[in-house]
Parts: sequence; structure tokens; C-alpha cells
Amino acid sequence: MNVSRPISLATRGLTKRFDRPAVDNLDLTIYGGEFYALLGPNGAGKTTTLRMVAGLLRPDAGTITIDGIDALSAPEDAKQITAWVSDEPMIYDKLTPYEYLEFVAGLWRIDATIAEARARELIGWLGLEAQAHDRCEGFSKGTRQKVALAGALVHDPKLIILDEPLTGLDAGSARQVKNVLRDRVTAGGTVVMTTHILEVAERMADRIGVIANGKLIAEGTLEELRVKTGAGASSLEDTFLALVANEAAAA
Repeated sequence: MNVSRPISLATRGLTKRFDRPAVDNLDLTIYGGEFYALLGPNGAGKTTTLRMVAGLLRPDAGTITIDGIDALSAPEDAKQITAWVSDEPMIYDKLTPYEYLEFVAGLWRIDATIAEARARELIGWLGLEAQAHDRCEGFSKGTRQKVALAGALVHDPKLIILDEPLTGLDAGSARQVKNVLRDRVTAGGTVVMTTHILEVAERMADRIGVIANGKLIAEGTLEELRVKTGAGASSLEDTFLALVANEAAAA
């Protein structure tokens, strides 16, 4: 990674405890225009990490900087340039996609003309034209997820944080979402995503971070991770399992 690129997200000493350390002194550096996949077994601390970065959970210790903004001391400023999409779509059932996007744009105080143009663009990108004026209450989970993603992008964020965004999507919908995310990265935005679909991370991620027990145990391109495990030309799945197994054996 070219360190001259601007840093989009940095965490230093990020820590969160529940009954045990969920995230343990985590340092991450993610660059502008990068697609970063954060992988780990269940309970590794992925979602807790992303929720802290998104401002939904207060860390016990550490710092979070988003595009140079201290996200803990200036959370509103950080959220202005950040999008959060969880694995469970959170939208208003009685609104249509257009109404929902209009509502979200209003919360961000976006000019109505700009908001309408962005809504039309997002609905087109995500293939929602046929449902644009239907109430969301009858939508499948996959369609709801696309509406939630459109709502997260309507304020044109620099950093997009996604927790299992492809859950419940059929192949066609998943491709539309992946195309939108890749377009955002190509335009200079940053995407940080967790996923259990390792083939998606293998195809889309510029770099991959692997965490276990709240700690970053490996990071790099797929080729760099293969070198770390001596895995040759193996798939990301094999490489990931080898990294986690090695960490468990060393614990």
C-alpha cells in the first residue's frame, strides 16, 4: 500500500470490553480509495469494531480518526462523512424508497434538488426502479437491504462501513450492490466491510484484515497473507482458516 495516500480511517489502541475483551488494543489504518475487508470467526470483534467506528458504541479506550476528524470528540462531524449499513436493514416500512431517501436527505439537510438527483441515481444503480413508489413493508430482505444502502449513500459519504451487507441478497442483487460499492471506491471513497462470504472478499478487497479475539492477527493483500501462512496459491478461505488455526494454536 502506498503510504502517501490519504488515510481515511485510523484506530489506535481501540478497546471494548463486555464480559471479556471484545476488541483489544486494535490498530487499523485504512486509506482513501481502498476496499478493505475485515474478516474473523464469530465473536472475533468485527461488528463491535465497526459499531465503534460508526459512532454507535463508545469505546473503553483508544482513538478513532475519520478523514482527519477525531470521531470521539467530534462525532457529528465524523458522521457527516460516514455511512453505516448493518446486516439487518433499518428502514421505515410505511414509506416508499423515494420517500425514505427524501426523509434521510432531509435529516442531512441536503438541498432538495440535489437530494432528488441522488435518489434517482441510487435507485437506478441498485435496480429499484420497479419498487420506487411501493411501500417498503412488502419488500424482501434483499430489496430492503438495497433501500437501506441507498439511504446510507444519499449524503455522499467518504467512508462506507458495512456489516455483512450481502446477507439475504440473491445473485443479481448482490452484483448490483457490489458494483455500486466498487464504483464508490473507484471514485475515491473508502469501503470497510465484514463478510462471511470469503469469495466476495477475495474478489473485491484491496486489502484484508483478519482479527481473532479482538486482535488484528494478519493484514495485507491476499498474496501477502498467502506468504504469511506459506499457503502458496490457495484460496482466501484456506488462507483465512490457516491464520485462525495458527492463532488458536499459539494462544
